[in-house]
Amino acid sequence: MYTKPKSELYTKFEIPKRTGGVREVSAPFSHLKLIQQRLAAILLECTKELREKHASKSKNKNFEFRGVSHGFMPGHSIMTNGQAHTTRRFVFNVDLSDFFGSINFGRVRGFFIKDNNFALDEKTATILAQIACFDNKLPQGSPCSPVISNLLGHILDVALVELARKNKCTYTRYADDLTFSTNKRIFPSEIALATEDDGNSWLPGNELIRVVRRNGFDFNERKTRMQYKDSRQEVTGLSVNRKVNVPASYRYTVRAMASSLFRTGKFEHIIKYKSASGDEIVSKCDGKINQLLGMLSFIHQVDVYNEALAVKNNHPIIETPGRLELYRRVIYFDAFYAPERPIIVCEGKTDNTYIKNAIHRLSQNYPLLGGLDSEGKPQLKIRLFKYADRRTASITKLGGGVGGLCHLIKYYKADIASKFSAPRPKHPVIMLVDNDSGADAIYGAIAGILNVQKPKGKRPFIRVYENLYVVPTPFGSNGEKTSIEDFFDKATLAVQLNGKSFERKNDADNEHHYGKAAFARDVIAKNAAAIDFNGFKPILDRIEAAIKDYATQTQ
Repeated sequence: MYTKPKSELYTKFEIPKRTGGVREVSAPFSHLKLIQQRLAAILLECTKELREKHASKSKNKNFEFRGVSHGFMPGHSIMTNGQAHTTRRFVFNVDLSDFFGSINFGRVRGFFIKDNNFALDEKTATILAQIACFDNKLPQGSPCSPVISNLLGHILDVALVELARKNKCTYTRYADDLTFSTNKRIFPSEIALATEDDGNSWLPGNELIRVVRRNGFDFNERKTRMQYKDSRQEVTGLSVNRKVNVPASYRYTVRAMASSLFRTGKFEHIIKYKSASGDEIVSKCDGKINQLLGMLSFIHQVDVYNEALAVKNNHPIIETPGRLELYRRVIYFDAFYAPERPIIVCEGKTDNTYIKNAIHRLSQNYPLLGGLDSEGKPQLKIRLFKYADRRTASITKLGGGVGGLCHLIKYYKADIASKFSAPRPKHPVIMLVDNDSGADAIYGAIAGILNVQKPKGKRPFIRVYENLYVVPTPFGSNGEKTSIEDFFDKATLAVQLNGKSFERKNDADNEHHYGKAAFARDVIAKNAAAIDFNGFKPILDRIEAAIKDYATQTQ
């Protein structure tokens, strides 16, 4: 803070705003960022305490004060912010101008000194302000800025909650976005005034102006709008007429982008927004699949929120199977249909650890699978599929194990046959399976798809459909079934951890044995340089053979 040149404390750059123009971001360097993160965590706890305190003292016992500010707060989101304003006659939005920038060094320091809840020593308050501020203001990009802006904004919230209560309105704030709503026949003039007889133009009311300016903020008048129940009402980007929902135009745009991806392998990223004059602006550029996945994730989060709300209120859940199906198809397209390298899908996370380290150690013999980068470090020429978090796994049905692989076979065939007509995949997807009793379900799925006799696991690989292959582990020397751990040498399998021996069965006695996760993490990953991986050569031979086979299919 005090020895490094100020010019080196932050990196400045600009990012485009969704509504046009650019936003300047000042990103702190790593050590300062760590300090800011720790301070932000402490101040977040303070914020929670203050909310609880004011909630207990609120004159309006039917209103939870801790739910007023929804930005940058755990358990709050644009969904919770919009929910407060559903099914209303009037919804009035107004933005604060230069929210972070209007909170300068002096305001931050003075707050920590003068606020009765803190009342800090002047030197302490000065240090906190120095940690938090840059160029005499709260910078966009600092972990401290959101929580400190909420602390100062909390004072504003207290006054605006009272203003809303007196006028029978609901008030919430999401960062710099203030929203008031009501079912009164006439909207309160203290909060907003119509400037024209047709009611199409509104300005903040005198009392709202007085409260906001008294608390050191001002308005961005270009973003002031009144929305009526007979037109589309939006709060922080979500429609709120009947329930919190993603606007239909947004969903149609996402669907069109996905359709183009499936047909041509590419799409245009389309952004629609209102200009300062109220005209709709459409911006187009070459889209990236991560952008599309992010947009689908956003839609899914809103659907999940509404489902949880319906369960909480004992209301019927409105299913959205079409949206889930579209999300799953885009994930499958990205992960399996258009990979930049061959994909290996194992039965679980531990198998990934085994294969990665085996390739690193044996890469000289398997140039299609691995090698060394320009710095002489080992690198993979394939990608190991990582099983997703719980939410995405529920969409894709890829949760690991035999069941997940059967779902992959089922959906992949259906999608490629009827949904994907983009250019042919460049690389194969290789499912590596244990050739044991569990593989019987996989072989059954293959037989059903190919309409052939059920495979017996004797062939080095099975081409299931298009670029999807199944590679079973080789049978033992006497024809016995195998799992991937059988290809480690006896010395590795015999390694003990804290007096416990390795047991691959899931129902092992934890007092005397350790399982696959500890074996992969503490035995294989930590000691890979000393482990003999030669036993994995038959498996890697089969994987390379599948890659070579697909190369001949695409010529």
